[in-house]
Amino acid sequence: MAENKKLLRALAGEVLDTPPIWMMRQAGRYLPEYRATREQAGDFLSLCYTPDLAAEVTLQPIRRYGFDAAILFADILLVPQALGADLWFVTGEGPRLSTITQQSDFDALKPVDAIHETLSPVYETVRILSCELPSETTLIGFAGAPWTVATYMIAGRGTPDQGPAHALREANTALFEALLDRITAATIEYLSAQIEAGAEVVKIFDSWAGSLKGEAFTKYAVEPCRIITRALKERHPGIPVIGFPREAGEGYVGFAKATGVDCVALDNSVAPEWAAQHVQVDGCVQGNLASSHMVTGGQALVDETRRILRAFSKGPHIFNLGHGITPDADPENVQLMIDTVRGG
Repeated sequence: MAENKKLLRALAGEVLDTPPIWMMRQAGRYLPEYRATREQAGDFLSLCYTPDLAAEVTLQPIRRYGFDAAILFADILLVPQALGADLWFVTGEGPRLSTITQQSDFDALKPVDAIHETLSPVYETVRILSCELPSETTLIGFAGAPWTVATYMIAGRGTPDQGPAHALREANTALFEALLDRITAATIEYLSAQIEAGAEVVKIFDSWAGSLKGEAFTKYAVEPCRIITRALKERHPGIPVIGFPREAGEGYVGFAKATGVDCVALDNSVAPEWAAQHVQVDGCVQGNLASSHMVTGGQALVDETRRILRAFSKGPHIFNLGHGITPDADPENVQLMIDTVRGG
């Protein structure tokens, strides 16, 4: 099955003349067809929890662009909701959650084995996609990493510096670590269920890993990723895992060996030449074109795409952005990127 799936070949360590390509947030507001389906759903969470519509928006960029992978349409904050946190979205501002700031808040959370009641529609979306995707397209499942999910559960929203989570980590380490452990256990069950439903690869998004420094990065970014990866590979031998400790900087070095992930996704704050020398030596890397090029386009997009292709050409590589595509991106620029990667 893997022979015709370029993404799986790259994850297995194969160096391909043309790397596979997909894009974070490839199902998103930059696409008119996504906006139409989102309107049909009524609100964002309804879109996530309506399998036919979630599958439809996942398939839209595959139909339009022929990416080598489709990533399940969902959200990293569905896990806290499944654990009993209140979750809602404020238009123009993003997610809001009930907060975990004291022991009684934590004690009110549901046990890990209760998450599937909430998350079962997500698994149905995976099952639909595994039937409907083209045979050459790899299906990626995903979850947020425990640290990143915890930052939202503690603050009740996204924060510029993850200050509330750092404050709790220092003021009540036992509570902070108990929360991280609960999220870690839930993430293993969630991703395992996605794999059982048909996900062929899973990705762990640690969007706020960069705010962890030194020993804290090792303890709260590397270690949870290692625990999750090991558990998934024990249950599902051969399942490839992509880790994304965004803005880890020097923390990218050795991350694959320390965690057991098959691929390290890179943001665009690191130079591809540096990453080829220090990160790709340990295996497959993914990235790392700045998403701003999807807005601005032009020759700069072509030149930077070619630079990244050159830098990573001697090892296994999956072409992607360094961050999710933004709503103001031009769909024509996405096509230009794909054509450049595929030699057009």
